[in-house]
Amino acid sequence: QVQLVESGGGLVQAGGSLRLSCAASGRVISIYTMGWYRQAPEKQRELVASITNFGTTTYGDSVKGRFTISRDNAKNTVYLQMNSLQPGDTAVYYCNCRVLTATQGFQNYEGQGTRVTVSS
Repeated sequence: QVQLVESGGGLVQAGGSLRLSCAASGRVISIYTMGWYRQAPEKQRELVASITNFGTTTYGDSVKGRFTISRDNAKNTVYLQMNSLQPGDTAVYYCNCRVLTATQGFQNYEGQGTRVTVSS
């Protein structure tokens, strides 16, 4: 019904930057919350950042001041600009969206994940 395609992960040195993108396609009427979670080995999954359709943002404590989330509603796309990356940011990042679909009402969808590796 709805597909989320993530891009922008990769390998970067500490102090560097990356920009993640996630585009939603399919039977989308509108998207309420768009966000990013991350999962590192042997760590709990955590919220990185989220943004509502009104532009209200929420950030995890560990990324405040370094990461910025934004969205382009016309393109059903959410972005995560990650600056001052640290080895502790190494994880698989998952895009997660709450979508109003044409046939199933509100549903949560998640992408396949994009890996971010920060070397020291």
